[in-house]
Amino acid sequence: MIKLGVNIDHIATLRNARKTYEPEPIYGAGIAELAGADSIVSHLREDRRHINDRDVEILRKVITTRFNLEMSTNDEIVNIAIKIKPDQATLVPERREEVTTEGGLDVIKFFNKIKDVVKELQKNGIEVSLFIDPDKKQIEKAKETNANIIEIHTGEYSNLFRKNKYQDELNKIKDCAKFAKSIGLIVSAGHGLTYQNVGLIAAIPEIEELNIGHSIISRAIFVGLGKAVAEMKEIMLKSRGEIV
Repeated sequence: MIKLGVNIDHIATLRNARKTYEPEPIYGAGIAELAGADSIVSHLREDRRHINDRDVEILRKVITTRFNLEMSTNDEIVNIAIKIKPDQATLVPERREEVTTEGGLDVIKFFNKIKDVVKELQKNGIEVSLFIDPDKKQIEKAKETNANIIEIHTGEYSNLFRKNKYQDELNKIKDCAKFAKSIGLIVSAGHGLTYQNVGLIAAIPEIEELNIGHSIISRAIFVGLGKAVAEMKEIMLKSRGEIV
């Protein structure tokens, strides 16, 4: 069955906006798991704009499903990951001035650094995923790093969905997911996915997991986090034909 990774970063964004101690991301992780999340995702950014070091240390102790730590290849962050040992590390590009992640890793350009980080993390028992654009050349290079998972960046698809011009990008994602699976990679996807656009991505049979944050946390303001997670999971499963 297709899996849902719930990104809880924006619980911390709200906490930090008031410079206080609530809402507590750790509680959010527990609620999401009880509601059907298959993994909890957090991005420990170099500027600590939302999730911080204390958060990831406690998350590692309390998560009962899987802990997926999104991270750059920065040496400090790599050392933190090695110390706390998440179940999975997802390597993502990072720029200080960006509002959110703007695209996939350039595995071709930064191949040597990425391969070294993949090796170091795997040596410490951490599965590694690379967050990349739907591009076969990038996927081929990702395979060469020895990472066993890729996460296809769905940001462009999500942007085009709002304009009803998404079909070409959707076809590209389908094609790349099939290609990645054919060369032995586990395929996940995420970024910008919402309750409205997730169905077409969830229906792609080669994709095993979707990682979603902002849309779920946004809906949680109105219906509660547990219901927001359950609703997203239900849409995904129905789109996949795994429930009726």
